[in-house]
Formats: sequence, C-alpha cells, structure tokens
Amino acid sequence: MSDPKDSILPPLKWLSDQDPPVPTHIKDWLMELGSMTRRFENHCTYIHIKPQRECFITRDKLKEEAAHLPKSTRYWLREVILMGDNQPWLLGRTVIPQETLFEHNEALINLGDVPLGRYLFSIDKLTRDYIHIGRKDTLWARRSRLRLTGKPLLLTELFLAASPLYTTNPI
Repeated sequence: MSDPKDSILPPLKWLSDQDPPVPTHIKDWLMELGSMTRRFENHCTYIHIKPQRECFITRDKLKEEAAHLPKSTRYWLREVILMGDNQPWLLGRTVIPQETLFEHNEALINLGDVPLGRYLFSIDKLTRDYIHIGRKDTLWARRSRLRLTGKPLLLTELFLAASPLYTTNPI
C-alpha cells in the first residue's frame, strides 16, 4: 500500500494467479458484491465506524493506488475502523477523485461515522469494476474500484482478526 505512517493500513500483498488458491469460505466474503456493512450486520447487534482520517490529499500520496484512479487535482481520503459490537473488524481506506464528488456525490465527504456501504448501496447508479484480493500476514484484504454515476473511487479493506470472515461459514 504505502508507508505505514501515510495510512492506517499496513503494506498489503495483492495476490496473482500464481498464488495458492484462497480458501472457499474466505473467498466468499472477499468477493461479496453487495454491502459488506450489511453482511457484517448479520453477525452482530451493532455496527459503528471510528473515523481515523478524512481529508483531501494530492496524487503523490496515493502511491500504487494512483494506477487505479484517474488523474485529479486532489482526492478525498477517508480511513476508518469498522467496529462490530465494539470489536474492530475492518480497516477501510477510501480514495475518491475530486471529480467523483461532483453531481450529488458531495455527501461522501460528510459521512462522519456513517458506514460507506450504507451510502453507496443506497444509490442506484453504483457499479463495481473489480475486486482484488490481498493479504497482510494472516489477515485478508480486498481492493475494489467502484463507480458512482460512472465516476471512480477506490476502496481498500483489511479484515481484522476479530472479523466474522475468520469465524463463520459462508451465508
């Protein structure tokens, strides 16, 4: 990903076809096409977000993420910890080109403690270009490029040890 001091996420290794296959029950979670927030809600009584960083950044702060997003003057960065019943389940990093924020998407910079999935999956014009699977030691991660009304944003999620991804069978 990037220098750890630049992000709450540690450096991640993105898998290729040459890597060993992902266990089926893990892949089921990582390839979730719907809202991960909704899926998590099936495994706890309360989901909440702890925002860690919300600010505009320049392209040079994107590192490898730059290859997944168009050039822009600046990008909205949001880093959060998603908690399930007060246990940290996921670290999330969202990078949004300024141009994506136009046309009714300005609400993305004011989400505060609202989970990103609650906003994104309430919009009819949401599509997903791809999901990449990654790892950090024993933890699994995924990176998705999503589009709101055709405009991109990049979401990276690291599933922490307490996450139901590690403790449940597929739904």
